[in-house]
Parts: sequence; structure tokens; C-alpha cells
Amino acid sequence: MEIVTKKHMMLFSGTAHPELSEEIASHLDVPLSKIEIRRFASSEDYVRADNSVRGADVFVIQTHCAPVNEHIMQQLIMIDAMKRASAKRITAVIPYYGYSRQDKKTLSREPVSGKLVADLLSTAGADRVVSVDLHSGQIQGFFDVPFDHLTALPLLEDYFQAQLGLSDLVVVAPDTGRVKVAERLAGHLNADLAFIYKRRSRHEAHKLERLDLVGEVEGRPCLIVDDMIDTGGTMVKGAEVLAEKGAGEIYIGATHGLFSGKAVQKIEEAPIKEVVVTNTVPIPEEKKIGKLTILSIAPIIADALRAVFEDTSVSETFHGENQP
Repeated sequence: MEIVTKKHMMLFSGTAHPELSEEIASHLDVPLSKIEIRRFASSEDYVRADNSVRGADVFVIQTHCAPVNEHIMQQLIMIDAMKRASAKRITAVIPYYGYSRQDKKTLSREPVSGKLVADLLSTAGADRVVSVDLHSGQIQGFFDVPFDHLTALPLLEDYFQAQLGLSDLVVVAPDTGRVKVAERLAGHLNADLAFIYKRRSRHEAHKLERLDLVGEVEGRPCLIVDDMIDTGGTMVKGAEVLAEKGAGEIYIGATHGLFSGKAVQKIEEAPIKEVVVTNTVPIPEEKKIGKLTILSIAPIIADALRAVFEDTSVSETFHGENQP
């Protein structure tokens, strides 16, 4: 007798960014599965899926936004619950990967917290991980399970090409580490490339002595591209350097809009025309300033999850545009 089993996709959302999870579910035409998530008086999380997950292909969606530690722990508990309930395969969907900037030791006695998060996800029971625009691609090597590294570059490319139709554009890397990404975007937009070189102080850690610009920007619209905007310092200083060099309108394109501290105020006061980010992390209403445009990352994540579920190529889905 031949037994035929039918694959079953189940999506579960943590509490970090339920709106994005709903969007992803809508694009997949799969409802979010109900799950009970509550907190004890002692601040410990309790998680329990309302329905059976036995034999299901489970996707646990949780972005690692503030409070980062709480959201990471909640996702770990959700994954553990699914593993103990006999889910067939568990995929951790992490639009923004927490601790991604702590991917190596730069000083003695420092942790490599990005690796620790990877170990925790694997130990909890994740069989696969999907994330978007890691701060450092080497984080993929922290895992011994498949890792799908997606990119928001197609979204940014489509927006700046279709909505703004900029000509004589210069794509600017805010530091030497982002030159490769800026080069890819410049190639798609038929734009020139420039980059900002940060000269750091030899005497004071984390202090910049000066910023130097390499490239021709005078009188031309410029697009600074990066993976994230946190405190906004890098972007604002970059915009100021471009303005000093006589650049035209200055735009910012980034995947993750964290906007910590006084980032929004800095951007408001800077010579920046528009800031374009995606919704990998939730952005509060009070931070949605006039200069800010938010694009939805949901279609890109949904297409990747569909490919994972159907065991087809993720890179072919994005025409080779997922990250190396």
C-alpha cells in the first residue's frame, strides 16, 4: 500500500511586527496560524500553538527589533514549541537579524554575538533561516543549516527608477564596506559610482578624523545606499560631505530603518531630499516624517517562503538577486 502525504504550510507570527507577518501571509494566500503568546507576572513568555503542527512545514516570523533580546527569546521559545510538537520542518524567518554588527572580534575579550544568536536558533530547532540584507554576509557561515539571504535591492532599484526617474545619478557607498552593494545598484540604474572613505583617529577609538569623497558628484543627484540606518550619523555625515562637494539632490536608500535615538531629528536637519527604507522593522508613527518613504518587503519574503515550501530555487525566483 502506498501512503501519499500532502505538504502543509503553517505561518506563525511573533509579537515584534505582526503587520509585516499579515502582509506576508496575504501574499502567500495562507492565513496566519493562531498561537497563544502571553507573559507571566515574572516576565517569562508562554507560547502554545492553537492547532496541531505535526508534519507541517512551519515558518516562524519574527524580526529582531527593539526590545531585541525579548523578541529573540520569544522566537526561540516558539521554535522550541514547534519542534516538540513534531513539526516536519521549521524555518526561522528573520527580516532583520539581531546582533548582526557583532560578527567578529575587533578587540580582545569581545563576544561574537551574531554567532551566539545563530547557535541559539539552531539549538532551539530551526532547520532553515531566511533573512534580509545582513550587515555582514559572513553570518551565513555561522549556521550549519540552509540560509537564504534575501536582498531589498530590487525594491530600491524599482522605486528610484520608476518613481523618480533620476538621470545622471551617482550611487554612493557610505564606506568601503558597502562598495560592492553600491556597485550592484549602480549597475542596475546605469549610474556612476562614488564612495566615502572614513579616516579614523589613531588615538581615539570610534572617532573619525575626516571623511574623503572618491568620485564626481558636483551638480548631480546622489543616492547613498546602506543596509541600515540606526542613529543616522553615517548617513547624515555622508550627506554633508556630498553637499560640501556641490552635489545635487541627495537621497538615502536602506533596507532596515531602525532610527534609534535622535536619528529622525538628524535626518530632518540634514541636506537630504528623501529617505527610502523597507518595513523589515516596525516604524512608529511619530518617526514617519515627510522625508521618509517606506516600501514593503513582504512580496520578496513571501516569494522566498513559497520557493522554500515548494523546494524550488530561491535565487531563480529573484533572478539571481539574492545575496551571496
